[in-house]
Amino acid sequence: MIEFYPQIKALHIAMAVSSGALFAVRGAFALAGHRWPHSLAVRVLSWTIDTTLLTAALMLFTVLPRELFANGWLATKIVLLLGYIGLGAFALRRARGRRGQAAAYVAALAVFASIYSIARAHHPLGALYALFA
Repeated sequence: MIEFYPQIKALHIAMAVSSGALFAVRGAFALAGHRWPHSLAVRVLSWTIDTTLLTAALMLFTVLPRELFANGWLATKIVLLLGYIGLGAFALRRARGRRGQAAAYVAALAVFASIYSIARAHHPLGALYALFA
């Protein structure tokens, strides 16, 4: 399966960008008071993208050598992913009031940026690693 690594990685990156972009657009429009971000069609699209993203991630995990994950960057990404999911849920439907939704939305986008940074750097500090190296 290692021969499909480039395609799996490309799919994973495309789905990660799609997931983040869809969340950013949904959150912005939900904060503006629009109803379409909560429609079933948009939620199904989000679930489809996220399921594909997770499937590609699991495929990459099984293909790559275990030594690549020795410094903890993948574990950090997983922990941040759980935070991103929770903050996203608050931003789109659970937070009370616009101020709470806005705070959760901004925090979720910051966590997403951190996950992206960690993935690019393959280090738990992400882009901050350059400051401490």
